[in-house]
Amino acid sequence: MILAFPPVIAAGESGRKALAAPRRLGPMVEIDETLVRTLVAEQFPRWAHLPVTAVARQGWDNRTFHLGDELLVRLPSAEGYVPGIAKEDHCLPILARHLPLPVPEPVATGAPGAGYPYPWSVRRWLPGDTLAATRDLDRAAVARDLGGLLAALRRVPSVGGPAAGRHSAFRGCHPSVYGDEVEQALAVLGDRVDTAACRAVWARALTSAWPHAPVWFHGDVSAGNLLVADGRLTAVIDFGQCGVGDPACDLVPAWTWCVGAERAVFSGAVGLPADTWRRARGWALWKALVSLARGPHVEQARALAAVLDDPVAE
Repeated sequence: MILAFPPVIAAGESGRKALAAPRRLGPMVEIDETLVRTLVAEQFPRWAHLPVTAVARQGWDNRTFHLGDELLVRLPSAEGYVPGIAKEDHCLPILARHLPLPVPEPVATGAPGAGYPYPWSVRRWLPGDTLAATRDLDRAAVARDLGGLLAALRRVPSVGGPAAGRHSAFRGCHPSVYGDEVEQALAVLGDRVDTAACRAVWARALTSAWPHAPVWFHGDVSAGNLLVADGRLTAVIDFGQCGVGDPACDLVPAWTWCVGAERAVFSGAVGLPADTWRRARGWALWKALVSLARGPHVEQARALAAVLDDPVAE
């Protein structure tokens, strides 16, 4: 049984059809330490004495706060991110039983209150700094660790996993779901990018589909969602876009983070065939183009250059 979080469009051939753009996520909600203290005091008085401090580097989907030394509070920043609360509460215990590295542990779920309109969650704090904020690394070892983690994720039994679809921002579906956005981005960027080369990469990405039963994917394998300590990967966080489907979307760190020979280390540890990497390259191309079409973006400009220069494992 594959758990569905409606509205769902499953991975595979159905994911290759023309799809509407992802839903509007709604206005962003103002969230600060005072609000979090109030919510905790009203709903979980046993923790009311614990200090609340915002984490140094906030994500986009959720606002996160330390609650004492061992807990975190996560609050969706807009209505479109609310389904991730229930999904993570369901999925994280499944994944934790099988993965070689820690994932967030749900501790409690809060209700709307104190003017905040959405459910929210309390998680166990995981030590470490984000990969994005860490410079002193054994980069090849991290690339190998990450590839091995993604391989382990694919091996987790998919029973009970949510089929890829709107709830996962279509990660895990076929990359063609974002074909219109690729064309729109190319039109905006014009001669600032090599349009012919971009279209060639995109066309190759659409020539295959995941031929096997759906497997687990994370959906947002970015340097901000990977924790490291002592130069090695120690945990992965933020499973709000996870599901079961095509794992190609999880391979984008080959272009967004890996450099040079690190890509071969990463791809070797991942252990997937060339057609999956062609789709992965398409995912990385889409992300870079839509980011650059919105304005200057140094990291995505580098990623686009890497995408056009290095097919990795094709």
